[in-house]
Amino acid sequence: MALVLGVYLQPFSSIINYFFLGVLIVTATYFLAPVLLRKWISDKDGNPLPPGPPIRYAFLRKYAELALHDWQKKYGPVFSIWMGTQLFVVVSDPHIARDLLVSNGAVFSTRKRYFMKNQIILRGRAITASPYGDKWRQHRRLATQVLTPKAMQGFASIMDYESHIFIKSLYKQGQKGKLPVNPAHYAGRFALNNMLIISFGMRTDTSEDPLVEKALDLAMEFMDLTGPWSNAVDFFEALQWLPTPKRSRVLNSTMVLSRFTEHDPEIREPRQKLDWEDLCMLSAVFTLGGVHSTSGIIQWFLALIPSHPHIAEKAYEELDRVIGRERWPNAADEPNLPYIRAIIKEVQRVHAPFWMATPHCTSQDFTYKGTYIPKDTVVVLNCYSLHHNEERYPDSYVFKPERYLGDDLGCGESAKLANVMDRDHWTFGAGRRICPGLPAAERELWLAISRLLWAYKFEALPDEPISLDEYEGLSGRTPLPYRLKLVPRIDNLDIVLQAADEVKITW
Repeated sequence: MALVLGVYLQPFSSIINYFFLGVLIVTATYFLAPVLLRKWISDKDGNPLPPGPPIRYAFLRKYAELALHDWQKKYGPVFSIWMGTQLFVVVSDPHIARDLLVSNGAVFSTRKRYFMKNQIILRGRAITASPYGDKWRQHRRLATQVLTPKAMQGFASIMDYESHIFIKSLYKQGQKGKLPVNPAHYAGRFALNNMLIISFGMRTDTSEDPLVEKALDLAMEFMDLTGPWSNAVDFFEALQWLPTPKRSRVLNSTMVLSRFTEHDPEIREPRQKLDWEDLCMLSAVFTLGGVHSTSGIIQWFLALIPSHPHIAEKAYEELDRVIGRERWPNAADEPNLPYIRAIIKEVQRVHAPFWMATPHCTSQDFTYKGTYIPKDTVVVLNCYSLHHNEERYPDSYVFKPERYLGDDLGCGESAKLANVMDRDHWTFGAGRRICPGLPAAERELWLAISRLLWAYKFEALPDEPISLDEYEGLSGRTPLPYRLKLVPRIDNLDIVLQAADEVKITW
């Protein structure tokens, strides 16, 4: 009987073996297909796709910018990579970035319909997710009305006040420099209050307000869930039908996003022909994006300064010479403090909050200098490689604000320079979809960082080293948690800080 059963099972076992062998061959063929696809796919004149890795990827490692940086060294300033079924083209050269994203912005300014970010969370709405067209123009028009440099003048007193409260909160929490402080919560609240007032006409009036922690957690969650390489479901469409823990996180984030504006009666009124959901998503994403990026840059500044005391000393010398110690700097002082401005630009270069910016997508076929970029290709601005271009930034891995001395332009003005090699950095993106919140971010960063430098000396804790290499977040980047001491360097700091107290503003 056993012999007969064994003879019967042998063919079945062979079928199973052949089945798994077939699956293995099909899978290997699928993931190695780029070798053939790059030979088969071309434009009508035979121009090929950009070179790139010979395999198809399901995901990239945690620090994806390092993989892109290695690939651009191997394959050149324009290379392609398949993530599942989606073709990406990565641009790592400033001249090419300008040619594609600026000079040919009509072709390179739409968005891929990412499943998680664009379809599930934002539902194709908000300025960051809407495809290039009339809807995007409406969003952009509304955003720029509020966020132009001229419009920022109307919020000058608000940002001045919030930076005052930010410095005062750190002073109080650190007990006048005696105790170490983790600055993340306070930098986040500073950025959040500015965005809440601009978007909704309200602010948190205590550091303990639960909205602060909720907003910071949601901002990090949003960035983790919506990075350009974060979700295999964005590149393998069959996965969109399967329930996963990450999809549950996405749905939860969507519900929280909607609550950001549900109590504001004014924002429900139609504006610029946008409906309620348009305004909800536009305002919430503007708020969360501004919180994450601005607070992240402030955190990186505070992480960097303790290990660069010579830079702090130069900043102190400039502040004492130009401002003195009886008052602190304000927005009007910026042109007279070039070294402080240079520090802020260098922080943004070394630790940009988004190394891949927000990817663009082609709306039609395009051929660039013998290289074919098909319609619906996702185009990634490789900010990490752009910011480590040794021709533009010698000793690019060194934190050296001096490289920006003589650069008197704001980031928005710098982005318009005819010579792209004179541009300061690419932190806010490029082309028609450059970040509209740039003027607000610049004003916030100036007030926060110039006043931090005026008010404090920065001391790292000997037994708690601050990591400058690792970070949290798969898309948005913030330092790993750290603490430091902020020791007052101004004798009358207590008197200066007493000039403003918390006030309550609600909708």
